[in-house]
Amino acid sequence: MQEESLQSPTPDPSGSFRDSVATISKEGRRNWIYPKKPKGPLYDKRTIVSVVLLALMFSGPFMKVNGHPLMLFNILERKFILFGVAFWPQDFDLFVLAMLTFIVFIILFTALFGRLWCGWACPQTIFMEMVFRKIEYLIEGDYMQQKALNAEPPNPRKFRKKALKNIIFFLLSFLIANTFLAYLIGIDELKAIVTDDPSKHTGGLISLIIFTSVFYGVYTKFREQACIVVCPYGRLQGVLLDKNSVVIAYDYKRGEPRGKMHKGEDRKIGDCIDCHQCVQVCPTGIDIRNGTQMECVNCTACIDACDAIMEKVELPKGLIRYTSEEAIASGKKFKVTTRIIGYSIVLSILLGSLITLLALRSDVEATVLRTPGMLFQQQENNGVSNLYNIKIVNKTFKDLPLEIKVTEPAGSIRWVGHGISILKEQDIAEGEFFLILDKKLILKTKTKIRLQILSNGVVVDEAETNFIGPTN
Repeated sequence: MQEESLQSPTPDPSGSFRDSVATISKEGRRNWIYPKKPKGPLYDKRTIVSVVLLALMFSGPFMKVNGHPLMLFNILERKFILFGVAFWPQDFDLFVLAMLTFIVFIILFTALFGRLWCGWACPQTIFMEMVFRKIEYLIEGDYMQQKALNAEPPNPRKFRKKALKNIIFFLLSFLIANTFLAYLIGIDELKAIVTDDPSKHTGGLISLIIFTSVFYGVYTKFREQACIVVCPYGRLQGVLLDKNSVVIAYDYKRGEPRGKMHKGEDRKIGDCIDCHQCVQVCPTGIDIRNGTQMECVNCTACIDACDAIMEKVELPKGLIRYTSEEAIASGKKFKVTTRIIGYSIVLSILLGSLITLLALRSDVEATVLRTPGMLFQQQENNGVSNLYNIKIVNKTFKDLPLEIKVTEPAGSIRWVGHGISILKEQDIAEGEFFLILDKKLILKTKTKIRLQILSNGVVVDEAETNFIGPTN
């Protein structure tokens, strides 16, 4: 069921825009969309933005900071690197806070600017409209030529065009899959998968095949359905947008009643000449004149198409434009609402908290726990000891010399085995030690203990635990 329009234009007499999706027929079958090749100033600007974003995406895995990836999202090994800074499972609180901040940002951004992200920066839209669709136009022609080609019976010309297109689509999907995998496992590991004996990297090769197949299927067959059926963002529009949100909208007050234009007429109806160019260029098959709809990805193709027609018939541009329902209905300019102020305050608090925690984040994290089930032990020279387990995480990309001191109350440490003196980069070290206190310092059964973890004389982390012993 398509969501209710946020605008109130004169509806299509059939009313179909309110209870059906353009890509599904009355029989429930897929309506294949043949969008007309878009052109215009906004399309040119989107092309430039897409080239920049694609260049950043494909070059990202090769960018390194001090020999380490700029960005890495290794979910299996729970290892993440963002802009050269490593994050571990121990930083899960930061991850949760970052996700909450991102969600609130999306809510605020959508409340302000609608689905601007979808049309200008979403990878699905960029790859589909700026890469695969352009190749399709180049090989098969514009939308009418594509329709004619698909309607033709099998013949050598059709086979050549379809084969060439699908081969290129598959190779591009393979390239995207490699790039995607490089962000997950790192470019060095990906090179090993590609160059080494395949039997040594079965899991990586299977992942590569799966990713390639998924991308090929999405951009060859699934296409706009990814935005309409899979992506939850479009379905959230109904609750995220309001009448003050800036979206791509048809000015129904200026355009209605619509009607064909005849040469030399004294036009006394709306400026919309019902040319359907806005519908023909839409990659999701909607009629923007029916109001903001779930399928609209804000790609601006309808704006360029309408402006070109308005210029030809010598009418003002902007019949379809970036604006809000409130601006169309009342002519009032955009205003900051209480809702936007509330979102902004919440976002500021979350962002401030995230920045503060990132600034206070330590490079080393230690966890010290008493060994369960162990009682205290009497030691020589009137000493009492407890046995402890320690785990230390090195979040940096360098080896760190370590020293552990008991700061409160005064005590000494005796390692079981070799102890931990060097902590390797991006590593976790575990060990056991006896913490020994003078019996005179034990004033109650459970004593609070504070320890410092030092590297090169600098305190890199602190830990607290309890000491169990006899009271004096």
